[in-house]
Amino acid sequence: MFSHIMVGARDMARMTAFYEAVLAPLGLVRDFTYEDTGPAGATWIVPGRPWQQFFVQFPFNGLPATWGNGAQVSFAAPTPQAAAAAWRAAMENGGFDEGAPGLRPHYGADYYAAYCRDPEGNKLCFAHTAELARSGIAAGT
Repeated sequence: MFSHIMVGARDMARMTAFYEAVLAPLGLVRDFTYEDTGPAGATWIVPGRPWQQFFVQFPFNGLPATWGNGAQVSFAAPTPQAAAAAWRAAMENGGFDEGAPGLRPHYGADYYAAYCRDPEGNKLCFAHTAELARSGIAAGT
């Protein structure tokens, strides 16, 4: 559905450490082989899959990064436990609670999700459903 997602950063070290902790429970790993001629940043991928990619990067236009009101990046979790672990890692690494882990039956009978904001205000969701797991979208599936 997408090739890559990029989130801007003002404090690259803080944001890289945050996403390193948060994305690990989801099975995403840093890709140190990616070479970009743009601003400094960090990249995560599913091992063995060159696409889809998630970037944290200084904005290309040189202006300070800002969060998008109404924007949300949602990560497919291989299990409900992984979604909860990602949310806990966010809370332990400077994130802000936007909705604790739990079932959200208004989205689907088995829709399990957790919501937070990263240290710079970007809204994140960690979601699991059996359908997502069967689709192979989540890392580790």
